[in-house]
Amino acid sequence: MSKKSNIPGTVEAWESGELGKSDAHVRKTSLETEQQIDDALGLQAISIRLPKATIEVYKNLAKMHGVGYQPLMRDAICRWAESELKMLLAGAVESQRTLAKKKPGKDHAEAAHDAPPMKKAA
Repeated sequence: MSKKSNIPGTVEAWESGELGKSDAHVRKTSLETEQQIDDALGLQAISIRLPKATIEVYKNLAKMHGVGYQPLMRDAICRWAESELKMLLAGAVESQRTLAKKKPGKDHAEAAHDAPPMKKAA
């Protein structure tokens, strides 16, 4: 059996940048297409002011990881928000369990109903 050879156009050629990184492969998309992509990915453009030093750190980190700095920032923000929400929800669950243990004779549903409402994050 002969060894398979890779031809241009394979995943490896795209991933290495051999294909797709030249000016011949670049074109501006329409605003409509850009909006469709944002909608499909659930993205919304925002404006935010950050310290220049922080942006430089992200640019350097992004370069080391071979990605753009804005997607890296987006990923970091999303991971932090998800982690923070999980931590707050875990704390609320633990509070409900503690309340349920302190009120003998009530089941978990009744104890949860009597619990004070959660505070909204600032």
